[in-house]
Amino acid sequence: MKLSTPQWWYRRDLSARGGGMPALRALLTPASWIWAAATARRIARGQPVDPGVPVICIGNVTVGGAGKTPVARAVAARLAARGKAVHLLSRGYGGRLAGPARVDPQAHSAADVGDEPLMLARDFPVWVARDRAAGAKAAAAAGAEVIVMDDGHQNPSVRKALSLVVVDGETRNHEWPFGDGRVFPAGPMREPLAAGLKRADAVLILLPADLPSVDPELAAVVRGPAALSAHLRPAGALPAGPQVGFAGVGKPWKVERALQAAGCELKDFAGFADHIAYDEALLGRLADRAATFGAGLVTTEKDWVRLPPAWRSRVTPWLVRAEFDDPDALDVLLTGIGL
Repeated sequence: MKLSTPQWWYRRDLSARGGGMPALRALLTPASWIWAAATARRIARGQPVDPGVPVICIGNVTVGGAGKTPVARAVAARLAARGKAVHLLSRGYGGRLAGPARVDPQAHSAADVGDEPLMLARDFPVWVARDRAAGAKAAAAAGAEVIVMDDGHQNPSVRKALSLVVVDGETRNHEWPFGDGRVFPAGPMREPLAAGLKRADAVLILLPADLPSVDPELAAVVRGPAALSAHLRPAGALPAGPQVGFAGVGKPWKVERALQAAGCELKDFAGFADHIAYDEALLGRLADRAATFGAGLVTTEKDWVRLPPAWRSRVTPWLVRAEFDDPDALDVLLTGIGL
């Protein structure tokens, strides 16, 4: 059973309205010490493999919801525009294939390769491999001139030419992307912030479309590495008329906010655990809920690729893309590693 991301993880002030569960946070803190120590030990003992081509890692320091995958797609698009043969590499979380395997959108399902690789494979060559080093070698052997690795900042198995850490830039409603800084499971951090940023070559702060600029306090916290910013913007029209939305992503409440900010006539919204597998019973309940409002169903592109094929014509995927606020700043980084 998948559990939804606790929203209280992202509260610094647990006394704020809806702030969360301070007692549970305290109870889980010893486990977070063990997690942090194990992560640090794994990174320190890693022996990175050079696959023979540059690897750009798009990672983060929290457990989900920062926007790595849209950024990986945007970086890959920028590389392709510079004439590079770019392939993407993913662990394929949630998929049954261990790999290395090249994703075929016509033959594979999300159950085979995971939702994010299947989504990205509509635009670029994508590989899934639980052994990231083997996957990078397979991509290079297949003609990749550069590899964009979606996630893996805490994975030391592949030599990285550039490590770009994505940070959620939405700091409204008492939320802070790092919570109070505690490591999983007491908080959202994969590792302590200082340790994660120390290994980063650059930080990208990803903002929702309706926030014009980065919170100055957040900018100050991540000022060490080169700092970039981008906005997550709609890439297609919203469905007309009333809608019931749903999403099984790292921070489903952000999808609800974004749909509302974009002008969607949202009557209701259901949030689920990240990567949830939608079955007929759950989808039937969502359809029944939409019918009570005379509404359609709308979800994210990532969720849409997990739907059973028979349901895809009944649900509208809402497409979004990460757009760099200063593309030239990204080009400087790419030029710096010879791309």
